[in-house]
Amino acid sequence: MIDGHFITTALELEGYRIVRHCGVVRGIVVRSRSAIGNFAAGIQTFFGGNISLYTELCEQARQEAFDLLRQHAFQAGGNAIIGMRYDANDVASGVTEVLAYGTAVVVELKDKPPEPAQPAEEQETPAS
Repeated sequence: MIDGHFITTALELEGYRIVRHCGVVRGIVVRSRSAIGNFAAGIQTFFGGNISLYTELCEQARQEAFDLLRQHAFQAGGNAIIGMRYDANDVASGVTEVLAYGTAVVVELKDKPPEPAQPAEEQETPAS
């Protein structure tokens, strides 16, 4: 899986150069709130302040989407993700989609010399 140090909202990683783009990758999670959770959160709402039950639910959904994003990027052949973002949408009443997305890339240290081009294999010619 891709190391969290190689995931950024920026379009580059400082000290690294992008040598290949592997495409857009994503992680999607759809979550619902339970009736018990809604009741307990309603009590917290009555008293005001941070609604910790919803905060925990949102954080768990974001973490799951993030982990799926990392897996998808690795499967696409990347070792880093640039332009990473989150998005969330209501799918139905009490059901929310959380999306983590970005571009999977292959990066290498800027100080590392580029790989030499591989010579084309000489084709054998049939004997005449």
